[in-house]
Amino acid sequence: MTVRYIQRVALVCLLLIPALVVAACADEPTPTPTAAPTATPTPLPPFKIGVMESLTGPGETYGTVSNQAKQMAVDEINAAGGINGRMIELIVEDSKCSAQDAITAYRKLTDVDGVKIILGTSCSGAMLGAAPLAEDDGIVLFSGLATNPDIAEAGDYIFRTAMSDAQLGIDTGNVLWADGIRTLATITEATDYAEGVRRSSVAQFEKLGGEVVGAERYPSDIVDFRSQLTKLFNANPDALHIAAQAEFSGGTIIKQARELGFDGPIYSEVVPIGATALEVAGEAATGVKAITADLDPANQKAQEVLRNFRETYDYVTLPWYLGSAYDDVYITAECLKQTGDDQDADGFRDCLYEITWSGAIGNNFSFDDKGEVVGLSNVVVEVLPVAERTEDNQGYKVLGGAPTQ
Repeated sequence: MTVRYIQRVALVCLLLIPALVVAACADEPTPTPTAAPTATPTPLPPFKIGVMESLTGPGETYGTVSNQAKQMAVDEINAAGGINGRMIELIVEDSKCSAQDAITAYRKLTDVDGVKIILGTSCSGAMLGAAPLAEDDGIVLFSGLATNPDIAEAGDYIFRTAMSDAQLGIDTGNVLWADGIRTLATITEATDYAEGVRRSSVAQFEKLGGEVVGAERYPSDIVDFRSQLTKLFNANPDALHIAAQAEFSGGTIIKQARELGFDGPIYSEVVPIGATALEVAGEAATGVKAITADLDPANQKAQEVLRNFRETYDYVTLPWYLGSAYDDVYITAECLKQTGDDQDADGFRDCLYEITWSGAIGNNFSFDDKGEVVGLSNVVVEVLPVAERTEDNQGYKVLGGAPTQ
């Protein structure tokens, strides 16, 4: 075998290799190009909003209902897609109806969680405790329940949909006078809220010519009021006025007053006509008059909120406070929609100053230059007999608006 022959064979083999490869590959399926993996969109971070409510302590009943109403509103908003695709997350702290505990809750929300917007508080004392800190720090404090008149002067970052007790006092004094009451005894829980109610109510009553013949105050931890009530009734007043921070104490005072034989009219504010208070008082509460904010039966949004709340939590108490807390969340959502930033407290504050809102607690209400709600009014209600109290009427009937003088 010559070298030339070997070279020819090698050349032929080299020429045949590509043909063999093509022939071999002809029987293999053509691979399908693999699509590039689709990137999962990164979820937008939630808007973080602080909440301070009295989940324990004297204001537990309305602090809890307020917190639940807020969460129900947040769940609705998030289920509908959030705010431009961003969810709302509530960070809840218990302010315990106490100024010191409210300060502790405030520090945790601001220093640890970094929130700039806080919904709350449910008690006036707690609000007055935290408000100076919020004002100094430029943190919005937005309450649906705190009513003490002094909150109006708390600062530029302090707002509330709760109506001031200054108006409640005027309305209460007017009702007392219109009903022919000329001498009055008062029993008041020793808290900022209850004292604000008593002070403003007595001021209007005395302005019209009425006389307070007895006044008693009690700490939040007592349950027997009979000695104080006996002293008041010995002064022979035309009527008794109750200002309570807790539903339990309000209901107990009504019950014990009737047990002692007092058959005169009893007047109060919203707390002693809550579901828990009426359960404690029973038939003794029949005929009690309260001057309070109330959800309008003709307001379809209000009635929808009450139905949804009952379906969600299987109870309803203090419906106006429930509606106020609910509206606060939707107002918050609207302002977040405008600012797009839960850290922009100044933008949120400016939005509140400019907004006009219609919701569960009323139509076309807004805030004045002190952050006070305007466009809402109180009504006079009367507690019904036990046999007539239902979930729909909340145990009372509305008599009408408070009279003016």
